[in-house]
Amino acid sequence: MSRLLPFFGFVLLVALFGFGIWWNTQHDQREVPSPLINKPAPAFVLPKLDEPAQTVSRDSLLGKPYLINVFASWCIACGDEHPVLMADGKSIGVPLIGYNYKDAANDAKAWLAEHGNPYDMVIVDQEGRTAIDFGVYGAPESFLVDGKGIIRYKHIGPLTPDVIKTELKPAIAALAKEASP
Repeated sequence: MSRLLPFFGFVLLVALFGFGIWWNTQHDQREVPSPLINKPAPAFVLPKLDEPAQTVSRDSLLGKPYLINVFASWCIACGDEHPVLMADGKSIGVPLIGYNYKDAANDAKAWLAEHGNPYDMVIVDQEGRTAIDFGVYGAPESFLVDGKGIIRYKHIGPLTPDVIKTELKPAIAALAKEASP
């Protein structure tokens, strides 16, 4: 029996590996549930990219919904998403707040100058500390925050025209229905 123990161990490892592969094919890896959905956005005070002496806080954004889009100049997927934001950013129906994540300010400015700036404003989290409070896994990610400062939607990965049409715009429309009497 002791001679078969390594064989049974090997069979168990192969079974676990096979289950892991099956599990990953059955679930979208970008669908990471956020514990912040329907909870207040974390408090923050971050500098503006173009005017670092001025800051933006969660409280200063209260009153109307907005979309925070986490991006960085070093992020390859952000480069894929950026043309979509340039084309559709102004038509989504809420202000688009760029959230520059773990990026040197000069690199971000140069990147936006080269590729265009779809954002209504850009805030900077060079150390990534506030991103931890938001539960950011990496760039790009987007958070829809309602006028009361509650996170209503989160998307991990690049926004695409399809995501904007089938997920983001319906979520924004739902906010409008909630806000109307």
